[in-house]
This record gives sequence, structure tokens and C-alpha cells, in this order.
Amino acid sequence: MKFLALVIPLLFIALFLFALVKKVKLYDCFTEGVKEAVPLVLSLFPYLAAVLMLSELFSRSGFSDMLTSFLSPAFRALGIPAEISPLVLMKPFSGSGSTALLSDILANHGADSYIGRCACVCYGSSETVFYISAVYFANVKQKKLLKPVLIALFANCLTVVFGCLLCRVM
Repeated sequence: MKFLALVIPLLFIALFLFALVKKVKLYDCFTEGVKEAVPLVLSLFPYLAAVLMLSELFSRSGFSDMLTSFLSPAFRALGIPAEISPLVLMKPFSGSGSTALLSDILANHGADSYIGRCACVCYGSSETVFYISAVYFANVKQKKLLKPVLIALFANCLTVVFGCLLCRVM
């Protein structure tokens, strides 16, 4: 395990040595990269702020709870336990919010329970679709987001269904 702690420092040392051998001005290259990153960060900020505000509104407005109770029968029919439906709905919006929900589920049901295993598999196999979409499509001129977002949400749904099925079988 102590060797694994040295991997990142060794990579940096190897990079510095490689740059030294190739006579690359490492600091100048670094500052050029930072200059290019600033406009990217500025273009991403409005999209990320919108996603963060919408995810907070989604949870605090009570819409998340209403949607959870409305979709619980459909989730149950697909083999998704009702206890993890808030996690399934929150994950596409917020990684930190879904982490908190996962912690609550594990505290209430245990990590070795069927519900705990399903929650862990669903958390690990799905993605924060709206956050990733904001990052990927921030610099795209044509903003045709509907198809990619719907495909990503459908893929998330499939991973949750198959993940719960695997947890039931195993």
C-alpha cells in the first residue's frame, strides 16, 4: 500500500525529468495551459450554476418527494426497491446530494442488505447527467441537448434496472 502512495509523486518526477531531457520549458507550458483554461471556466460557469440551482430547487421544493411517491410503483414494477427511488431520481442532478442519500440508505438498511447493495450499484453505475451535459455542451455552438440527455437518462435507467436485477440474483 505504501507503494501506491508514491505513484503520483513518481509520475510528477518522471514528467519533470522527461521535460528536462526534451528541454521543454515546463513553467511556460504550464502558464500557457492556465491561460487557455480561464475562458473555458468562464464559459462553463453559467451552465454549472444553473444545474446546481436547479438540483437544489428540485430537492427543496418538494417536487423530488412528489415525483418519488408517484414513480415508486413504476420503479417497483421494474424491480427497483422503493427505498432507493429518491437516490435514482437525485443522481442525474447532483452527485453530492445522491451521496448524502446513499449514506442515509446505508445507515438505515445496512451495506449488506439487498437495498444497500442495490443503492451502491445504482450509485456507482449511473452518472450526473445534467452536470456532465453542462460541461460537455458549454462550448458547442448548436445546443441540441434533448437527444443526448434523453439517451443518457435512458442509459441511467437501464443500469439501475439491471443493477437491481443483478443484486437480486447474486
